[in-house]
Amino acid sequence: MYFINNQGYDKYTEEDTQVWSILFNRQMKMLPSLAENEFLNGIKTIGFKEDIIPTFEGIDDVLQTVTGWRIAPVTGLIPNKEFFELLKAKKFPSSSWFRKKSELDYLEEPDMFHDIFGHVPLLTNLDFCRYLEKMSIIALKYIDSEESIELISRLYWYTVEFGLIETQQGLRIYGAGILSSKGESEYSLFSEIPIRADFNLLEILKTPYIKDEFQKKYWVIKSYKELENSLSELDEYLAQNKKGLLKLM
Repeated sequence: MYFINNQGYDKYTEEDTQVWSILFNRQMKMLPSLAENEFLNGIKTIGFKEDIIPTFEGIDDVLQTVTGWRIAPVTGLIPNKEFFELLKAKKFPSSSWFRKKSELDYLEEPDMFHDIFGHVPLLTNLDFCRYLEKMSIIALKYIDSEESIELISRLYWYTVEFGLIETQQGLRIYGAGILSSKGESEYSLFSEIPIRADFNLLEILKTPYIKDEFQKKYWVIKSYKELENSLSELDEYLAQNKKGLLKLM
């Protein structure tokens, strides 16, 4: 129901190719000075082209060599258990369909551009991949606790989707939800509206995420290793505070 056998590459239309090209060119005009270097290096390593929709098979060939990951084609959003089981198996779920030209700036459900352009380049980074894999192991440990999964989802949201990182070049973007959005790429770094705070696991767990507007707060990491190291604190918190989880909701 949630999974498909392959990308269905032969079903792409001319509009699909145009959407990929428009969005790719728009983001790549901005991101060399906004995105973190590991993301930009990942784009080069995988070999994304502005006028060619990537094939999942081609991406798999690169990722398998570099980090051992691959793409799992899905129809859209999938249940938590299936999602984290895929990550544990080093498979990143991705939609294969594209938004329409009339939906270039906002889409409620992630399409292939978000999943592939936004997420996949960082799957060439071993520290980031270990973070995803270890987070999924913890999530599956608490998969029957709705409260625990909500808290883990907040951590995923404010890091994997909407995270910022401090680099030698200054503040940069690594979250896929920002990287695939022209408006939020500029807003996250330059607007005076949002708060930009040092990464703090417990503060993130206390913060419900926002889906239908730009974020009001971004957390800034110093390295992807910092993310991986934070997971022991997450696991310990969830284990020791099962009865107190609702206090953070």
